[in-house]
Amino acid sequence: MSHPLNTPLGRFGIVTSVDGPAECVASIPVGGMTNALTGAPTIAPLAMLVDHACGLVNHRRRGPDEWTVSSELSVEVDPDAAAIIAEAPEEPVVATARPFGRKTDVALAVCDLAHRDTVLATATVRSFYIRTPGALGSFSDGPTGPMPPGTLADRMAVRVAEGGGAGQVLLQGEDPVLNNLIGIVHGGVSAMALEMVASAAINSARDDDLLRTSSLRVNFLRPFHSGAESRYVGTSLRVGRSTGVGEAQAIGSGGAPAIIARLTGYR
Repeated sequence: MSHPLNTPLGRFGIVTSVDGPAECVASIPVGGMTNALTGAPTIAPLAMLVDHACGLVNHRRRGPDEWTVSSELSVEVDPDAAAIIAEAPEEPVVATARPFGRKTDVALAVCDLAHRDTVLATATVRSFYIRTPGALGSFSDGPTGPMPPGTLADRMAVRVAEGGGAGQVLLQGEDPVLNNLIGIVHGGVSAMALEMVASAAINSARDDDLLRTSSLRVNFLRPFHSGAESRYVGTSLRVGRSTGVGEAQAIGSGGAPAIIARLTGYR
């Protein structure tokens, strides 16, 4: 199932082929995508795919008066993932997600991500079940098809901050297509941006032989809205010869972190 281009899923070319409480199978194109800050190939779209596939499994397990809100997302990635994808960039990455454990007030879903016959990553999403919000929006019907033209940053409506100060900074511009049904920036979009700024932070002093993402862990703390002051900030915690650890925050207009992430990279 191709998603309308006026939705977050359609914007990034996600196609869902299996959709149910026991399994979700979905794909996303990743080949040719680059980090807006470094210009290097990026695996950030894997975070968007994980948020969708695992989040959908959790969502399909909801009760009649429940809705889901993601609270945690984690991805463990083969550091060679970008190179493997580049061998056949026209082939999408496919996620197969399934429930893990019992559903209570929260639920956990796990998934494997593969490119052709090679498993690239394993991932999880934990979701809270809340009472159905009273003012859910809706996505209008629209055309479906391949991703619109432009860079990954264009599709995410992010731009590099000029003179970003401490750390690596992407500004989150307003674009209603990137919002979910409760009117906040889609969690997968934010997870992609957090990966990009954290990766850039641990590679800020490296001209080549870049550290490659191997682990990304995201915690969603509060709603994150786009706007003039909304931004993603990445900083390095420790960088060695062959490994580095960085952190990232999504910060809204109030100045408090709405989403935080920790990234580990290896040479």
